Amino acid sequence: MDSIFTKIICNEIPGTFIYRDEQVVAFFDISPLAYGHTLVVPVEQVDRWTDLSPELWQHLTEVAQIIGQAVIAVCGSARAGEVIAGFDVPHTHIHVFPANSLADYNFANQIAPDAVDQERFAETAAAMRKYLGTDDNGFRRADNC
Repeated sequence: MDSIFTKIICNEIPGTFIYRDEQVVAFFDISPLAYGHTLVVPVEQVDRWTDLSPELWQHLTEVAQIIGQAVIAVCGSARAGEVIAGFDVPHTHIHVFPANSLADYNFANQIAPDAVDQERFAETAAAMRKYLGTDDNGFRRADNC
């Protein structure tokens, strides 16, 4: 059965993409810890990160690092937090989000989807895409070749 992330990746459900290549996508969490909270997800639906091939795991973490650099630059945070939880959706994903202290890792503080400021959400997405040189679908823009 397809996970919600597979449905987002396949454009069956809308997502706010920041990055995309053949193996990995990155899109905004609809219930973010902070604006800029991005999920880095392999295209292949694998439940546990420990079951990924070493090559895919390496690429996934490389993309997470790139997204983390964008989070710091765009959101102005001291660090980019990174968490692998995996209990909410049976599809490996890395949470990357702005962090200024350990308190920012508290998932009880997620913003409810209906309380998200959509304008700020969209502005942050646009700024992160600009930083990464990607288009609205997360692909590298042709003018960056």
